[in-house]
Amino acid sequence: MVRAFRILSVCALALRAVSAGAQQPAPGTPQSETQISDSIERISENHTRRIGNVEIHRPDGLTIHADSAELFQDEHRAILIGNVLFAQGDNRMTAERAEIDTETGLGTFFNAYGFTTLKPPKPPAPRPGAMAPPPTVVQDNTVYFFGDVIEKVAPKKYKITKGGFSTCVQPTPRWDLSADTVILNLDHYTILKNAILNVKGVPLFYLPVLYYPTKKDQRTTGLLIPAIGTSTLTGTSLHNAFFWAINRSQDATFYHDWFSKTGQGAGSEYRYNYGPGENGNIRAYYLDQKEVDYSADGGQTLPAGQSYEIRGSLNQQLPGNLRARANVNYFSSIAASQTFNTNIYDTSRNERTFGANVVGAWGSYTMNATVEHDEYFYDQNDSALSGSWPQVAFARNERPLFDSPAYFSVGAEFAHLLRESKSVDATTGAVTDVDSGLGRVNVAPQLRYPFKKWQWFTVNSTVSWRDTYYTRSLDPNDQTTPVDVPINRQFFTVQSQITGPVFNRVWDTPDNGYAEKFKHTVEPFLNVMYTSGTNDIGQIIQFDGIDSAVAGTQLTYGLNNRFFAKRSQAPGAPAQSTEIIDVSLTQSYYNNPVASIYDHQYQTTGLTAPSNYSPIALSVRALPTTAFNATVSAEIDSHYLKLRTVSAQGSYTWTNRVQTTVGWSKSNFIAGLAGFDNAATLDQVINSAFNVHSADNKVGSVYTFYYDVMNSLMVQQQVSVFYNSQCCGISMQYQAYNYGNNNSLSPIPSDHRFYLSFTLAGLGNFSPFNGALSSTPH
Repeated sequence: MVRAFRILSVCALALRAVSAGAQQPAPGTPQSETQISDSIERISENHTRRIGNVEIHRPDGLTIHADSAELFQDEHRAILIGNVLFAQGDNRMTAERAEIDTETGLGTFFNAYGFTTLKPPKPPAPRPGAMAPPPTVVQDNTVYFFGDVIEKVAPKKYKITKGGFSTCVQPTPRWDLSADTVILNLDHYTILKNAILNVKGVPLFYLPVLYYPTKKDQRTTGLLIPAIGTSTLTGTSLHNAFFWAINRSQDATFYHDWFSKTGQGAGSEYRYNYGPGENGNIRAYYLDQKEVDYSADGGQTLPAGQSYEIRGSLNQQLPGNLRARANVNYFSSIAASQTFNTNIYDTSRNERTFGANVVGAWGSYTMNATVEHDEYFYDQNDSALSGSWPQVAFARNERPLFDSPAYFSVGAEFAHLLRESKSVDATTGAVTDVDSGLGRVNVAPQLRYPFKKWQWFTVNSTVSWRDTYYTRSLDPNDQTTPVDVPINRQFFTVQSQITGPVFNRVWDTPDNGYAEKFKHTVEPFLNVMYTSGTNDIGQIIQFDGIDSAVAGTQLTYGLNNRFFAKRSQAPGAPAQSTEIIDVSLTQSYYNNPVASIYDHQYQTTGLTAPSNYSPIALSVRALPTTAFNATVSAEIDSHYLKLRTVSAQGSYTWTNRVQTTVGWSKSNFIAGLAGFDNAATLDQVINSAFNVHSADNKVGSVYTFYYDVMNSLMVQQQVSVFYNSQCCGISMQYQAYNYGNNNSLSPIPSDHRFYLSFTLAGLGNFSPFNGALSSTPH
């Protein structure tokens, strides 16, 4: 996300490289160098003058050129005049005049400028017993520097007066950082006084004092290039960041945002990576929001307040063959989260979550322990909490039972499950809190017998038994109120999954041009499941599939059509058989209609009244080439034979330069069908994203939109463009967001946002915490 701000450290190394020869034995010492000139004049015993095309070649590879040179052997001093050039390897520095103390290595260069190319340092060896960090690619750094006076005042300290530097090595550098005074302490710190960043000769920003650590490292601590923006909601904004390279495997970034209308924000991000499977990051942000009146923009008053947001994830290997994962995506104010962030996901996100998970495997035994806290907001005053605190599952995976063809497995779970609904009266502030949480213990052994004698006809049968104990239940009289009455439920399930008979047909098409062979497979299937009596389903508080078993027989039947093509994926590559089209049709029958509202394999489950038949589910997937794929899903009501819902999505990629994705979804009005007979609750939306860029990623654009067809409302449009040359570039982003109906938490009906960021070679930039510019290269 960020590249380290390395300019000052590179410049310091450049000065040390071009003046390294000054620390060697003094010019004029015959044992250490060769001196050439058109003429030589001995003024005194220890004072000589060389005139015309002076060249001094030192054993360390340093070559010094000048029009003339005066050498004072007894004073250990050299004065070089006229077109002075120091050259060593890829390092060059020129000056009108230079005075060097050949014994101490100190000296002064007048009207000097130069450049150097420095190799990145070798990465440190990993600590003993630790996995090596992933490789980091760091390019050579070419630095141009200049100054009226460049003084070496100590072995590792330099002073530049009225000068500066740039990594844009062009005939005319497109940017530079200049200052009245630059103090360089190698491997320690750098101080700039009255520093100005110039882009194309135009001053961009000014800092009276800039302190910056100067260290030899692949990433260097320092300030990042600011981003600026403007928004109807926040006004003009300035986004700043400071990057801290803790070590090769850890870093941190600190953010500060200033908004002319709404106040200020501050945050930080910490990241670490010790190799595959050992990494993590966490971002935290605090927003101090002031009161703003938006009546002039057709809105309302935004009250003052403070809010925070935390996001992060962790993936860590633990001793004992255990692995830990954790995640957090939490906000203190849903209003701030939905109005402050710029992407469509965050502006419509109603959930805040955090949790952790530890898994382990020992032979055929596994363990999974989870802690999860998930709160869903219907609006600012009403929310529902779910999750587990904790949920621990143990399992013995399938193993053959003795020497038989049957397989046996068993699972057990111990859980404290969270379920709570909160409602705050907007007028009185009274809180209504209904807690439906409970403890649950579950044991489920299973025996499976697969019949696979024929490829064209298979039967996979299982017999399972389940015993579940709940510490709480629903009142049997109204089946809605939680009561502290335990309940124990036992039942068994017999299930057979039948596939076939399978029909195949193959066509040889060597001259087709697309594929040398085609294959069509027709796979009818039937799943039969019988669940023993569980008539207490109305007293069970529902959390997941463990709780939703309903007594009775369920038949799930359907047909899969698969089309395969044997074709080469690349010129010269051998032909391979790949699936290009998959068409699936599925429906379920329940002899107990109540089971239809608990069958979660259908999207519209629970939206309608109980029925003996599920909707008819249609799924079509096409992958004719590696560059294109499309998916269509639909559910048809089995009684009215009308579409309940339909959705389609497709994507296309061309040589990694063009990526497009288009999606569409719709829910239909069906008169007389509860859940689909109210037009106000239906929706139809189109969303799309287009990403176009050059092969070298120097220039490109990203465009996204989200359109509400039902309400003829363009909810969101966003366009980002970027251009990067050899040593500088620019990124811009414009977004229009329409908050739509009166249920919006935003104080304004719509927001228009614009962000701008510069990219300078060697100076890192970043994406602000609210997600702006995240679609452009950084």
